Amino acid sequence: MTQITLSELPQTVQTLINQAKKTGEPLTITENGIPLAIISPIKKKSLLQTLSTLEPLDEDFADVDAELLPLDDIEF
Repeated sequence: MTQITLSELPQTVQTLINQAKKTGEPLTITENGIPLAIISPIKKKSLLQTLSTLEPLDEDFADVDAELLPLDDIEF
């Protein structure tokens, strides 16, 4: 897939894309009244949505406290 930056597009197209981004609505490009292409803003997922798609870990975490001295005898 070819990728270009927004700044490489003519100002009119940049304005239309920014409008689609702002409203969240797709932009349909037509030729002689026939739909030719759709520009649709990418909806970002929230962190919670992203994390909910991850598979659970099947491994135990290392005991990072195993080598530490006990805190029972320390006074603050």
